This record gives sequence, structure tokens and C-alpha cells, in this order.
Amino acid sequence: MDDRTGRWAALKGSPYFPATVIVLILGAAAGLFAGSYTYAMADPTPHRIPVAVVGVSHETVRGKAFAAGMERQLNASLALRYERSFEQAAQEVEEQRVFGVLVVHGEDVTLYVSGASGASVAQVLSEAAPKVAQQLGVRLTVRDMKPLQRGDPRGLALFYITLAAVVIGFIGAVQLSVNAGVLSPAQRIAFTVAYAALGALSIVAVVDWGLGALDLPLLESWFILALTMFASGMVFTMFNTLVRRWAMVPTWGLMVLLGNPSSGGAVSWPLLPSPLGTIGRWLPPGASINAQHTAVYFGGHQRVAPFLVLAAWGLVSCVVFLIWRDRHPSGPSADTQAT
Repeated sequence: MDDRTGRWAALKGSPYFPATVIVLILGAAAGLFAGSYTYAMADPTPHRIPVAVVGVSHETVRGKAFAAGMERQLNASLALRYERSFEQAAQEVEEQRVFGVLVVHGEDVTLYVSGASGASVAQVLSEAAPKVAQQLGVRLTVRDMKPLQRGDPRGLALFYITLAAVVIGFIGAVQLSVNAGVLSPAQRIAFTVAYAALGALSIVAVVDWGLGALDLPLLESWFILALTMFASGMVFTMFNTLVRRWAMVPTWGLMVLLGNPSSGGAVSWPLLPSPLGTIGRWLPPGASINAQHTAVYFGGHQRVAPFLVLAAWGLVSCVVFLIWRDRHPSGPSADTQAT
């Protein structure tokens, strides 16, 4: 037994041990990385798409037949919300409670999709509706009542800027840990705030002022991106305090493997696998895209929940870091071990 313990201790003390662990982790991470994005995005499947219905004949046989045909075509359940007027239905779209409006008048059906609510959902609805209309023999018109901005026809720019904020956020914290180890806990948090603010402004400047891909509301988008970068950086700092040199593993798993595919940025939540669509709203990438999406396309209808999620991740990470700061690789315990 003692011999085994000695061999294990010698193995752990060998410089090859951490290198071997890293090889195994990276091997597993490669498969998980590809798998998580493929699972979430390769074959998006509709799951309960909310659609508003208006028109004096929406409860007639023809109206019900069209809705039922859409459900069969999508292999999903449309969550129909009957509204008295088109204005009320349009308000539901503005408040992001529905992804489209269906207006039925006798033999005429108009499907209003909302590209800004979710480009992937709008595409799915637009592709399914003509097939159903042809089967039922109704006249169909498809219109986009809330189109995406011209510089972002696929609706992916918000996903990209959020991904940049998340990744640069925790990479910044890695660099502070490696190259600025003498910082005190308060100074480390202050510099995280500093690079988050500057990095967020840089993203806005390049994407909006430089490329013209998006027309971003300056102060709101800047604040959302800065809060995202700060939360991401502090999440790494928290894990660096708890598990030290292996902090990148849980950070990458939480923010990239799980957070980005479930964020609703590349594939809208109604098309994501149900568990991801639920989890994504409570992680920093999903909260950031939710807030940014509303700021850009649904001004005046912003909600506080995404900001609370981002603030909670940042605050909890700061508290954990401050309470167990002696465990951080640059803390007093690290100095003691070095001597």
C-alpha cells in the first residue's frame, strides 16, 4: 500500500502529469465543443412557437384548418394567442411574446413574421406557410412586419458581438492573473471593470461606426457589452480562486460549451432543444443577447431580467473571489507556497 502511495505521489510530482491531464481534457473538450454546437444548431426543430391570430373568422373551419396544417408541417405546436385587433397583436410582437401574426379573412390568409424576433423562426414559418396554403387552397401573403437591419440580414451580428464580449472577458481575466499577479483583489476587480468598459466601446465602434453592420443604441449597447465582459471576467476569476490553475475548464464549459449554444443568438429559443432554451436565459451569454436584442430592435420594451442575471453572475463571482481571495494563485497563500 505504501509503495502504491509512493508511486502515485511520484507521478503527481512529475512534470508530465499536468501535461497528460491537459491532453486528456483538450481531447474531451474538442468533442464536447463540436457536439454542443451541433446538438443545438445543426438541425433546429420547432418547439411551441407563439403566434397571434386576428380576424373575424379566425375561429372558422378554414382558420382552424390552416393553424392545424401549420402544426403538422412544423411537427410542433403553435401556441396561438387570439387577439381582437391587429394593433394588439403587433403590440404582442413588440413585447416579444409572439413570433408572428396570422390574419385570416375567409379565403385570404396573411402571415406576418418578425425577422427581428428571430430570423430562424421567421424562416421556418415562411417556408411552412405556402405548403399549407397550397394544400388548403387559400390565398396566402407573407410579410415581414419587423425586419432585421440591412447590415445584418441573417440576424447573427448580435451573437457575434456577444461571443466577442464573453471570450475577451475571460481571456482578459486570464491575462491579469498571469501578467499582473501583484494586483490586490480590489485592484483586480477595478482593472476588470476598466478593460470591460474599453472593450465594449471598441466592439460598438468597430461593428457600428466602422463596419455599419448594426445601428446600436450607444449607451445601452455599451453598458450591456461591458456588463457581459465584466461578468465573464469575474466568472473566470471566481473559478481561478476555487480550482486555481484548472479554472479555464469550468469557465469554458459554462460560458462557451453551454452558454453560447443555448443563448438564442444563432438559433432562436423556440427552435432549440427544450433544456437548452430554458437554461440559456439564466447564463451570461443568453442574458446578454436577450438584453441586446431588445435594445436594438424593440426599444422602449426593455426588461430588467437580463440585466439582473448578468449583475448576479458578476456580483456572486466578486463575493466568492473576495471571501476566498487567499486561495487565488496571486494571493498570500500562493506567496507562502512559493517560499
